[in-house]
Amino acid sequence: MDLKEIQNLIKFVAKSGASEVKLETDNVKITIRTGPIGGGSETTYVQQIPVAAAQGVAPAPAEQEAAPAKTPAAPEADDDSKYITIKSPIIGTFYRKPSPDKPTFVEVGKQIEKGDVLCVIEAMKLFNDIESEVSGKIVKILVDDSSPVEFDQPLFLVDPS
Repeated sequence: MDLKEIQNLIKFVAKSGASEVKLETDNVKITIRTGPIGGGSETTYVQQIPVAAAQGVAPAPAEQEAAPAKTPAAPEADDDSKYITIKSPIIGTFYRKPSPDKPTFVEVGKQIEKGDVLCVIEAMKLFNDIESEVSGKIVKILVDDSSPVEFDQPLFLVDPS
């Protein structure tokens, strides 16, 4: 991996809004972390690792961590199957309020209509209103205020009845 590819990767991660990206190849291990909005600048770590160590160690822990994380979510999805899940259309930071001194957009138990603003997701210094595509009642808010969200991450459960 040459310097130009690393620079392009850093630019891509900065634009995507992801908080951390790890990349491992045969002889290079890269971790790119971006800090919170007021917290400072982007930090990049590039570390050369021996080829022998990269072949046997790196992929196995990542696969082991991914499997247990998905297992507990499966029974929960069965319980919530009667609800509609509203997912994040973009990567960014989830906010329940339009600004710190304003009330939240929605609370658990609130009746919503199609087109109502449910939250704001900030991506690359732009605040995007997330509107409901369904009518119903908010059953559960799945994300904490001011926390990072990924594309297609569940945000709300809505009872359409």
